[in-house]
Amino acid sequence: MRFVTSLFAAAPFVATNAFSPQTSHTRHQVGSSSDKRSPPPSIARPSSPPRWTGSRGAAGPLSVSFSSPSTKVPPGVHSSEVCPSSVTSPNGSANRWEVHKFGGASLADAGLYRTVGDLLLRESAGRPVDPVESSDGDAGHSGHSGHSGPIPTMAIVSARGGMTDELVAVVDSALEDMAGAESALSRALDGQLSILKDLAPPEITGEIEARMRSDAADILSVVQSLRMIRSVPPSVMEVVTGFGEIWSAQTLYAYLKHRGVKVAWLDARDVLIVKSDSNAGLGEKGSSSSTGGVVPLWVETAKRMEEWWNKEGRREGINVLADDGSSVGDLAGQAPIVIGTGFVATSSEGVPTTLKRSGSDYSATIFAKLVGGGRVTMWKNTDGVYTADPRRVPEAFSIGSLKYDEAMELAYFGAQVLHPSAMVPCIDSNIPVYVRNIFNPSFKGTVIQGRCSSLGETMEGKVVNWRSNTGIVPIKGITSVDGVSLVTLEGASVIGGAEVAERFMGAMADASIDVLMVTQASSESSITVVVPENQGLSALNALKSTFELELSRSNVNSISVSEESMAIVAIVGEGMAMQSGVSATFMSSLAKANVNIRVIAQGSSERQVAVVVSNQDASRALRAAHMAFTLSQTMVSVAVLGGTGKIGSALIRQIDSQRQNLKDKLNFGVCVNVISSSSKMLLGNSDTKCLVCTGDPNEQLEGPEAVDFDIDALTKQLEADVNPHRIIVDCTNSDA
Repeated sequence: MRFVTSLFAAAPFVATNAFSPQTSHTRHQVGSSSDKRSPPPSIARPSSPPRWTGSRGAAGPLSVSFSSPSTKVPPGVHSSEVCPSSVTSPNGSANRWEVHKFGGASLADAGLYRTVGDLLLRESAGRPVDPVESSDGDAGHSGHSGHSGPIPTMAIVSARGGMTDELVAVVDSALEDMAGAESALSRALDGQLSILKDLAPPEITGEIEARMRSDAADILSVVQSLRMIRSVPPSVMEVVTGFGEIWSAQTLYAYLKHRGVKVAWLDARDVLIVKSDSNAGLGEKGSSSSTGGVVPLWVETAKRMEEWWNKEGRREGINVLADDGSSVGDLAGQAPIVIGTGFVATSSEGVPTTLKRSGSDYSATIFAKLVGGGRVTMWKNTDGVYTADPRRVPEAFSIGSLKYDEAMELAYFGAQVLHPSAMVPCIDSNIPVYVRNIFNPSFKGTVIQGRCSSLGETMEGKVVNWRSNTGIVPIKGITSVDGVSLVTLEGASVIGGAEVAERFMGAMADASIDVLMVTQASSESSITVVVPENQGLSALNALKSTFELELSRSNVNSISVSEESMAIVAIVGEGMAMQSGVSATFMSSLAKANVNIRVIAQGSSERQVAVVVSNQDASRALRAAHMAFTLSQTMVSVAVLGGTGKIGSALIRQIDSQRQNLKDKLNFGVCVNVISSSSKMLLGNSDTKCLVCTGDPNEQLEGPEAVDFDIDALTKQLEADVNPHRIIVDCTNSDA
C-alpha cells in the first residue's frame, strides 16, 4: 500500500441512470443539520442584475446587494466580458436570463423535443415566488405579487441522441467506402428531418429543411476529399460533427414557432469565439478532460452577441427596443426565448471548431456569464447529483446542494455532474447551477453555488472528531473511476529522487498521458502513477524509452504496469476539513468489506480522499463507504441453507416480520439472497439480489425460478454480492 504525496485528476464521467431518490432521510444530514426530507434549497435570485459587494465570508460564497437593472459584474470579471444592459436586461426586463441545457438523451425523438419545448414555455412564463425568498431578493420577482413574471430564457441544446456518433461514422466511412459514407449521412439527415416534420407544418419546416439539406451537401463535399489524403484532419471531424447541434437547435426552434411564441435560434459559430491551447479534435467520448484548454475570447464574443441581439433578435421579434430605447414591437407579456447551439464555436482564426466532447455544458455556462444570467439549469434524466452511482449503490439519493469545489472534485472522480471547465464561467460570476430531472421537473434537484473555504481559512479551525458532530456527515458523495492502471518505476535510488521525478513526469507529459494520481516512496526513488487503463501500455513504453540507459545499467530495477484492472474510489465533501476520523472510517469500511487498498491519496484541501482498489471490488467498496458514513442504512445479506426445514422456515418468517422494525429502530436492512434445500435453491435476481420472503419457502423452491442445487453456482452468487456484510446461516441437519 502506497501513500500519495500529490494528486492530479482528469477522469472520465461515469453516467448514471434515472433512479427515484429516497424521500425520507432524517438520518442523512450531509454537511448540515437540516432535515434532508425537504427538497433541496433554491437559490434566491435578485429581481435585477446584482451589485456585487466583493466580500467573501468564511463559507466562501460572494455576498451581493441589489440595485436597479444595469450591467454590473462581479469582481475579477471585466465589464467588457459581459454584454451591455440592452442584452442582459432584454426589453427592460427586471428578471435576469435563465439558461437551460439539454443533452442528447433529452432530445432523442419528437416526443422528447415536445417535452423540452413545453418545459421551456413553462419556465419562461415564470413561477410562484416564495414570500420568504422574495423578501431576500428572488431573481424571478418582477413586482407581480406572488409570481416572478416572465423570465428571459435561453436553451442550449446538444445534438439529438446518437447524432454525433452517426456523423463521426460518416467521416470514418469516407476513408474506405464513399457509398457507405453517403448512406450514413442520409440516415442521419433523414432521422432529423423526420423529427422536424413531426413537430411543425411545412410553412415552418420548409426553409429549415432546405438549410439542412444544403448542410448535408457541404458535409459530403468535405468528406469526399478524405480518401485522397487517407487521413481525417481533426478540424474536419469538428466541422462535420457540429452540424448535429445546428440541426437540433433549428428543430426545437420550429416546434416553438409552431406553438405561436416569439423565439429565435442562435448559431453559436456566429457569436462564440474561442482559442485553444490543446490539439484540435473532439476528445475522448465521455472524457472530463476533453474540453480543457478551450477558452472563450470574452470581449469579442460579447460584442458579437450584442450584434446578434440587435439584428436577429429584432428580425425574430424578441428584441422590441430600438437603439434609442423606443419600442419597435410588442411581446404581449412574453419573455424572449433563444434556442442556442451547444458544442460548436469559431476559433480566433475564423475556423469552425467545437468545445470538444461534453462541451455543451460549457456552452451553457459561457452564455450564462455572457448575458448576465441568474441561473443555469442542466436538465438530465436523474433527480440531481446523487450521493453515489445508483446503479451500484441502490440506496443512493439526490444531494440538495454542493459547492463549486465539491462538484469539481466529484466530476474529476467520475460523477455525472458537469465538466470542471464548465463551472469556471459560473464561478467567475457566482451563477448558481441547478441539476434537475427533465422527467420530474417539480423536484428541485441539486444546486451548485459558492466556494469552499480556502486552505488557509480551514487551518484556522479546531480539529474535532467528525462523530462528535451528531447528525452531521462530513462527506457529500462517493464516486469512482473504473478502468485504471498502475504504472510503477522501482529502484532508482542511484539516480536521485528529484531527477527521477522530473524525468518520469516529463515522459508522461510528452506522451500525452493523463496522470490521475502519483505516489513516490520515501525510502527509495520509486514512483507509481495511476493512469487510464487504455493508456497503460503507452505510459510503460514512454518510461522504458526515457530510462533506457538506466535499465541497461541496472540503475533502475524495473518498470511495470499492473495486469489487473483497477478502480479509483473517492469520498468528497467540504465537511472533511479539520475533522479527524474521516479517513479512518473510510479505510475501516473497506477493510470490513475485505477490499484491498493499493494506493491512497488525500488532497491538501481535505475535500477528498481517494483510494485505488481492484476493479471487481469497486461496487463493494462504494456500498461499504456509503453505509459507513450513514448515507444509507446498513445492509446485511443473508443466505439460508436448509430453508425448507422447521428452523430455516421459522428464521425466514422472523426476518420478514422484523424487517421494518429493524429499519425504523436500528437503521438496519436485511436482504435474504439465497434459500436452499438439499436439492433446490433460489437465488436473488441480478438487480436487487434480494428475495421476496413472504411466501412458504417450500412452495418457492418448487416454483419455476428455483434451480437445482449447485454448490459452485451458490458460491459464485455469494462472491458476486456487492454488499460488504454477508452472513450464511446453516439450518441443515448435516455436520458437513
